[in-house]
Amino acid sequence: MTSENESPAKPRRGLAEKREAITGAARTVFGRDGYSRASIDAIASEAGVSTRTIYNHFAGKELLFRTVVLESAAQVSDAHLDVVERNLAKVTDLEADLTALALAWVKVLGRFADHFALVRQINADAGHLPKELLEAWQETGPRRALRELAAGFGELADRGLLVAPDPVRAAEHFVQLTGSAITQRTYWGAHPIDPATAEEIITSGVQAFLRAYAAPAAR
Repeated sequence: MTSENESPAKPRRGLAEKREAITGAARTVFGRDGYSRASIDAIASEAGVSTRTIYNHFAGKELLFRTVVLESAAQVSDAHLDVVERNLAKVTDLEADLTALALAWVKVLGRFADHFALVRQINADAGHLPKELLEAWQETGPRRALRELAAGFGELADRGLLVAPDPVRAAEHFVQLTGSAITQRTYWGAHPIDPATAEEIITSGVQAFLRAYAAPAAR
C-alpha cells in the first residue's frame, strides 16, 4: 500500500521510459540491420535493458517491428501535416509559398534520419514482409500526409489558384517532382546532397508543377 503522500505514477513512468528506450533502440537496430538480421539481443543491448524486459512489453520481434514502423511513420506524417498547415494556411504568392512548402517537406527527411533508415530497410525487405504491414505503414505515414496535402490543394483550387480536378493526383505529382526527387537522389537521406542543389531541384520541380496545375490567372 502507498500513503497519501506517495505517488503511484512513478512506476508507470518507469515502464513508459523503458518502452520508449526499447522502441528507440529497435528503430536504430532495424534501420541498421533490417528486420531479418536484427535480433532481440542486439535491441536489448542498444536499449540497455534485458531481453526479458523487451518480452514483457512486446510478444516478439514481429510485434516490436510493427509497432516501431507504425509509430515512427505516424511521427513523420505528423511533421508533414504540420508543414502543410503552416505553408498552405495563407497563400499569397503561389510559387514562393509552394517552394517554401516543398523545402520544409524535404527537411523532414533530415529531422527523422532514423525513420528513413528504417524506410530503406523496409523497401529492401518488402518482398519478405507481410503486405498487411506494408499497407498499414503506407496508410499511417505517406498516404496520410498525401491526403492532407491533397486537401490543401483542393482548397487552392477552390480559390481559383490551381486547376486540380483530382487533388490527390496533383499532390502525388507535387511530391514526385520535389520530395521524391530528393529522396531518390539521396537514397532516403543516406547520402545528403548540398542545400543549393536540393533547392535547385525543388525550385524547378515547383515550376514544372505550376506549368501543369496553376490556374491561368495565378501564373
